[in-house]
Amino acid sequence: MYPEEIVIPMKEELTENGFSELLTATDVENTLNEKGTTLVMINSVCGCSAGTARPGVLLAVTNTSKKPDHITTSFAGFDIDAVRKLREHLMPYPPSSPAIALFKDGKLVHFIERHNIEGRSAQMIAENLMGAFEQYCN
Repeated sequence: MYPEEIVIPMKEELTENGFSELLTATDVENTLNEKGTTLVMINSVCGCSAGTARPGVLLAVTNTSKKPDHITTSFAGFDIDAVRKLREHLMPYPPSSPAIALFKDGKLVHFIERHNIEGRSAQMIAENLMGAFEQYCN
């Protein structure tokens, strides 16, 4: 598990911009059981999370007319039970962090794995997400 002093600023980059935290398996289940669309950013300490994933997801949610009903985050290597439960909902994809998932009525409809984040710009990630929002969000 990562030290809190390292993780908290990385969490705050999202939570200070309206993302709610999924801290427990119960949080994950309750959130994914809600109607509508839910964006989940599986946050991470890696450079691609800081360099492109978090900035890309923030660009996407602030620069689109169609937005997910719920924007959430959980931190790999820190929010252990929540991420474990999230990964059950991401099957058949292997564990990946960072990663960005969009659910509609509890079903996974769009997923960006780490290998789709590495080497891509924040703008490219944002455009990918905005396309998914256009397709799945009201």
